[in-house]
Amino acid sequence: MSAAMPVAAPPLESGRRVSDRRAGTRPERNEVLLRRFHADRDARDRAELVRVFQPLARRQVMRYASSRTAREDLEQVAYLGLLKAIDGYDPGHGTAFSSYAVPTIVGELRRYFRDTGWCVHMPRGVQELTVAVRSATETLTAELRRAPSIPEIADRVGVPADSVLDALDADGAYSATSLDAPTSDEEGATTLAERHGSLDGGYELVDERDAVSAAARALTHREREVIALRFAQELTQTQIAERLGVSQMQVSRVLRRGLSRLSTVAAHQSGERPAVPARSK
Repeated sequence: MSAAMPVAAPPLESGRRVSDRRAGTRPERNEVLLRRFHADRDARDRAELVRVFQPLARRQVMRYASSRTAREDLEQVAYLGLLKAIDGYDPGHGTAFSSYAVPTIVGELRRYFRDTGWCVHMPRGVQELTVAVRSATETLTAELRRAPSIPEIADRVGVPADSVLDALDADGAYSATSLDAPTSDEEGATTLAERHGSLDGGYELVDERDAVSAAARALTHREREVIALRFAQELTQTQIAERLGVSQMQVSRVLRRGLSRLSTVAAHQSGERPAVPARSK
């Protein structure tokens, strides 16, 4: 007679779970598991509870999922809420686990939208109403097979129609459009950034022009004239002398005196020591 093949005995915890699953209905097994975890805080029971109630968490995600938010991200948030519900649930209170877990999971999802989903800060009440209106709109669209009206959305959410309109306006602040996005689907379409005006470099010169204008009032008429011809029209000292009918040496003295006066006035305005002006050619 041939010897029987040896069969390894299952681990204790595995045998315990098998016996739990075979005894009673699924709700009864879940209740036993919840009570045991509440008493023992066994990490293995916690992991099993997460596996059992994951569908409950995913159902809450369906209420808030949209094309603008990755469903995987929302599922992770819902699972975090599920873990908090498992850790905080007390079977001795007589409340069903789902009645305790759903508000906890939904609270995590709403907190996620409030804290991370908005590009522009909105009051908490407006954010929650916007999420509720968005969810009701998607649900009614599926039920009615058409876009729902404002009164229909208001009736589903339980708020006045004006509040629905405010929520729809606020929904535009949920996400931002890239400035590099094309303005149409046509090939070669301009981007949003190209529709905006470019930066005017003249703005950077406003303060400098004001400072120069204030300092220029300390110059004589001839000094202002020579400086304008030299730096505004970019004439050489020889060309300035020919235009004014004076010698190049006189132009040089007037230019040096005017620049020195400008430097002194500018330094007095800024509280700094005046710089020695460079000799202009």
